[in-house]
Amino acid sequence: MKKEYWDVSDEQVIEKTGKSIAFWMETLKDFNAGEKKSNEVVAFLQEIHAVPRYWARTLTTLFLKSTVN
Repeated sequence: MKKEYWDVSDEQVIEKTGKSIAFWMETLKDFNAGEKKSNEVVAFLQEIHAVPRYWARTLTTLFLKSTVN
């Protein structure tokens, strides 16, 4: 997977989702996204938060990449 896929700016995320990267990272942390399958996390963002599919997948990947050390 190309880094460009999850290497997005806060401005891009706000423009497409209405919320900042920090908001989404905290939301996914509260959802325990790191313990779930990525498709479940994407569905959560789409269904509960009305995030467009591309951006739901991007935010999920960004979250998972940021929690792996």
